[in-house]
Amino acid sequence: MASLFGSNLPTEVGLKLLLAPLDSNIVIRTACCSVGIALPVYSTFKAIETKDQNEQQKWLLYWAVYGSFSVVEVFADKLISWSPLYYHMKLAFLIWLQLPTTNGAKQLYTNHLRPFFLRHQARLDQITGWFYSEAGKFISAHQAEFQFMKTVVMKILTSVKQLVNGSDQPATTQERRAIAGPRDHVESSDSVDATHGSAAANADDDDDDEYVSVSPSS
Repeated sequence: MASLFGSNLPTEVGLKLLLAPLDSNIVIRTACCSVGIALPVYSTFKAIETKDQNEQQKWLLYWAVYGSFSVVEVFADKLISWSPLYYHMKLAFLIWLQLPTTNGAKQLYTNHLRPFFLRHQARLDQITGWFYSEAGKFISAHQAEFQFMKTVVMKILTSVKQLVNGSDQPATTQERRAIAGPRDHVESSDSVDATHGSAAANADDDDDDEYVSVSPSS
């Protein structure tokens, strides 16, 4: 069976799908999203949890380069996305950024991003400070609206959760009530019988005491 299909069959099928621009647009976009975001997110999580400084630095450099690439892509999308091989080149670029043999993210950061940010650091600090200041003022001025939206979102999430879990909950509650009802009735009957039994026993004890107390005098 292995000789029939060959060990390289999955690789060949994957390459054929990725290299068919007109028929695999969804496949190549999914591959870009997985390679460019999903895998780096998990790798960043691992680097944080294991406290590996080398891995943390590696993925910090990657996210700096990927963020810069995403900004450029937003403005250049209309110019370059028409190309049928655009997403194939993007996938190759994302792989190049992450491969340990090429270490493309570190190369781009060291040769291009770092000199650019160092040259314009003072101006960028002013822009960043102004942005956070204005964002804080905007949030403070519209705090009531944000609180209202938060309340609405929480109510929607609660309603969705109740709709998801509500189909099983009423039946379960009714079953519990149906089971608990006879038990409560039996327990109440037992308690009443026990009360009557104890009262009758006390009455018999009183009669015996009277009989004992009267018989000597007679």
